[in-house]
Amino acid sequence: MSSRLPDFPWDRLLPARGQAAAHPDGIVDLSIGTPVDPVPEVIQRALTAGANAPGYPTTVGSLELRRAAIDWMDRRLGVGGIAEDGVLPLIGSKEFVAWLPTLLEVGQGDRVVVPELAYPTYEVGARISGAEIVRSDSTVALGPAPVALIWLNSPSNPTGRVLPAEHLRKVVAWARERGVIVVSDECYVELGWEAQPVSVLHPDVCGGSTDHLLAVHSLSKRSNLAGYRAGFVAGDPSLIGRLLEVRKHAGMMVPSPVQSAMVAALEDDAHVSAQRERYQRRRQILKDALLRAGLQVDHSEAGLYLWATRTEPCGQTISWLAERGILGAPGDFYGASGSHHVRLALTASDERMEAAALRLTP
Repeated sequence: MSSRLPDFPWDRLLPARGQAAAHPDGIVDLSIGTPVDPVPEVIQRALTAGANAPGYPTTVGSLELRRAAIDWMDRRLGVGGIAEDGVLPLIGSKEFVAWLPTLLEVGQGDRVVVPELAYPTYEVGARISGAEIVRSDSTVALGPAPVALIWLNSPSNPTGRVLPAEHLRKVVAWARERGVIVVSDECYVELGWEAQPVSVLHPDVCGGSTDHLLAVHSLSKRSNLAGYRAGFVAGDPSLIGRLLEVRKHAGMMVPSPVQSAMVAALEDDAHVSAQRERYQRRRQILKDALLRAGLQVDHSEAGLYLWATRTEPCGQTISWLAERGILGAPGDFYGASGSHHVRLALTASDERMEAAALRLTP
């Protein structure tokens, strides 16, 4: 299987990391979107309260957790009518992305469509299953050959682009006509800055039906729970049922204390608002500094990243940043059309973001 996988992209950053780390004031690491702020107290308390969990958890998750997810989607995303058998907890969203084609028996001879600029694990998942990968942002360009699965990602990682409801609606209609599964990665859906993200399960997109649709959600970014590995998928109960059956056999179970923490995270909106304010402040500091330094910021209307360019090959920009003690991610990690951009994460402390801004000042 390893021969089907690409080289791990982050290994390429080791020289730039070393150069940035040599800065007298230390590195400002904006390369990976890993949270740096504390886990909210309300979630820590719930984790502790659920710690006495000697028995095995269920793969389907507690009813309390599934209802909390349903209520959250209704309250925050305007997505109503999701059934209790239309939600499934995940051991973080990345494992789900990587194993979804395999779990749905999408493989040899099937085509999986991923965005032209995309989170690398979409491609990894298709490679693991043996499926053919097609990079396209348009269903018109897919041609007559059948498609098994389409990945959507709005807000986008890496670009921060938000797909409007009209675009999502057209993709859903096209897919349903052909019996194609649409999976929407919505891990940044609560982090809209200059545009309001819309879920693929919103009635304006799906017409109130979840048929052939799945939406993936993560608590890593909005609740600082990357270390908990906490996420869930929602949508078509028949697809959820197929996933549940395989995941039960494979022992893919979210630990009970983590499920308790997830309930608290989904029921509490205050900590999300507080974290949004932190990211919004850091975003403004970094964006202003990039613009002053002569870079152009494209898209980036939502999510945890700024998609920036100096209109040169991205490797040159990575070196330019590393000279200033700043580590970013090359745009070509995410696809060939990102070859002249870099992705810069907002997940640094206030102090480190201020340091980056000073280093970028001409």
